[in-house]
Amino acid sequence: MNKQTSLFSNIKGDFSSGLVVFLIAVPLCLGIALASGAPLFAGMISGIVGGIVIGFLSGSQLSVSGPAAGLTAVVLTAITKLGMFDIFLLSVVIAGAIQLLFGLIKAGTVANYFPSNVITGMLTAIGIIIILKQLPHAFGYDADANGDFTFLQADGENTFSALFSIINHINFGATLITIISIFIILYWSKIPKLNVVPAPLVAVIAGIGLNVAFAGNDVLALGSNHLVSLPVPKSFQDFIGQFTLPNFAAISNKEVWITAVTIAIVASVETLLNVEATDKLDPMKRHTSPNRELKAQGIGNIISGMIGGLPITSVIVRSSANINAGGKTKLATMVHGTLLLVCAAIIPTVLNMIPLATLAAVLLVTGYKLCKISIFKEMFKNGKYQWIPFVVTVLAIVFTDLLIGIALGMAVSVLAILRGNMKSSYFFRKEKYHSGDNIRLELAQEVSFLNKASILLTLDHMPPNVTLIIDAHKTAYIDFDVLQTIREFKEIKAPQHNIKVILTGFKPVYNIQNTPDLSPEEQSKLNSGQVHTISSGNHKELLKELQLN
Repeated sequence: MNKQTSLFSNIKGDFSSGLVVFLIAVPLCLGIALASGAPLFAGMISGIVGGIVIGFLSGSQLSVSGPAAGLTAVVLTAITKLGMFDIFLLSVVIAGAIQLLFGLIKAGTVANYFPSNVITGMLTAIGIIIILKQLPHAFGYDADANGDFTFLQADGENTFSALFSIINHINFGATLITIISIFIILYWSKIPKLNVVPAPLVAVIAGIGLNVAFAGNDVLALGSNHLVSLPVPKSFQDFIGQFTLPNFAAISNKEVWITAVTIAIVASVETLLNVEATDKLDPMKRHTSPNRELKAQGIGNIISGMIGGLPITSVIVRSSANINAGGKTKLATMVHGTLLLVCAAIIPTVLNMIPLATLAAVLLVTGYKLCKISIFKEMFKNGKYQWIPFVVTVLAIVFTDLLIGIALGMAVSVLAILRGNMKSSYFFRKEKYHSGDNIRLELAQEVSFLNKASILLTLDHMPPNVTLIIDAHKTAYIDFDVLQTIREFKEIKAPQHNIKVILTGFKPVYNIQNTPDLSPEEQSKLNSGQVHTISSGNHKELLKELQLN
C-alpha cells in the first residue's frame, strides 16, 4: 500500500467512520436475520466476519461486507426447504468455497461488462429506497424494522403503502428525535473545536439522551419496539451458545448443493456490482480487483457458515455510509466488525437504548447524497442511450429488487448500444472523405459482436478510390463475426469500389493475413501526415466520426 491507503494513514477518520457504520449495521444485521427466518445472532456473526475477515482480505479500501437484504428471500426459502438451520449453514460453507474457486479462475472479470449507467442507476435507486424505507422509522412507524430493502415487505406492506400508513402511526417523540438528529448531522461539523467528535455519534448520543428525557411522557416516550433490539446473553456460556456449527452429515443432500450454487452466484454478482459502485464513489478513485474480492468473500462465507452466520456480500448502504462518514482505508470496516463483536459480547444493553429514529436520520442523509437531482441532470445530458437504461434501472430496482433491476437495466443498456451502433453507422459522414484519401480504421482493445453492425456499415459507406488501413495493433480480442466482416470487405466489396485495403497488426490467432510490406512510395504516402483516423470498437470515439440525427 502507498502512504495514502496504508492501514493507519487515516486513524481518526476511519475509527469515526467505523463507529458510524457499526451503528447502522446493528439493526440491519438483526433485521436481515429476522427477515431470513434465521437466529438473530446469525446476522451479527455475518456482520462481524464481514467486517474483520473480509475487511482484512479484501482489496477494496471502502467496501463494507455483511448480511445482504438481497439474499433474504433465498435464505428464507432455503432454511424452510432444508428444515434445519445447521444444514443451511453447510450450504453457506460450500457457497463460500465456490466463490473462492470463482476468484481463482478469475471469473471476477465479468464485472468489466457492467455499464456505468447501470451502476449509477443502482446507486441512485439505493438512495431512493433508503429514503423511502427510512421515512416510516423517522416518524416512529417501525412495523418494518427488519432491514428489508425490497419493494414487498415482510409485514404485508410495500414501500409506498408503508408511507401512507405513517399518517396513522406518527410518534411525536421519534419525529422530534429525527429532526434534531438530522440537524446535528448537517450542522455539527460547522462548529469550531466541537467538530472533532463525529456528527453521527453526537446524533446517537443525543437520541439516547432525548429518549431518556422523554421517559414518563405518554406522548413523547419511545417503547422498546422503537429501539435497537440486540440479544442479551446472561453469561459467557450463553454468548458462546449462540454460535452454531454446520451439519456435515447432509453433504450428500442435493438441495444443499442447489442452495449453495444459488447463494454463490447471487452473492458474487451482488458483490461485484456493489464493489464497482463503491469504487465510483471513492474520492480517491481507487480500483478494486474483482478476483481478489471474490476470494475474500469466499473465505468470509466459509468462516461465516462454519460458526453460524448468514451469507455475506459487499453491501452498498454501509459502504456509502462509510464513505460519507470520512472512511478512507479498510481500517474503518475492520473497526466496525470489531465493535460488533465487542458490543454483542459485552454491552448489548447500551446498544438497545439507541432509537431507530436516530439511525433513520443517519441513513436519510446518506440516501440523499446517493440520489441528488444533479445526478439525474447529469445522466440526462449524456444522451438518451445513457439516460434510458439509467431510468429503467432506477425504476426496476425501486419497484422490484436489486438483482431484477440490474438485469433489466443491463438488457436495456445492451439494446441501447445496439441501437446506437446501428443508427450511428448509417450516418457516416462520407462527405468528409474524398477520392484518393488515406483513411485509417483503428480497432480498439476489445472488439465484440456489439461493434459488428457499426464496423460493417462504416465499411459499406466508405467512399470509392481511397486507401483504407485497418489497424489492429491495439486489439487483444476481435469477435469472429467482425473478422469475417473484414475479410469479406477486403476480398469482395473493396475491389468493386476501387478501395485498396491494407491490413496491419492482426495477430496470427485471428487467422487473417496482414498486407505484405508496402513499397517505399506507398509507405511515404501513408506517413505523410495526411491520413484520416477513425477509432472503431470504442463507441464514444466512433460517435465523433459518425453523424447522428
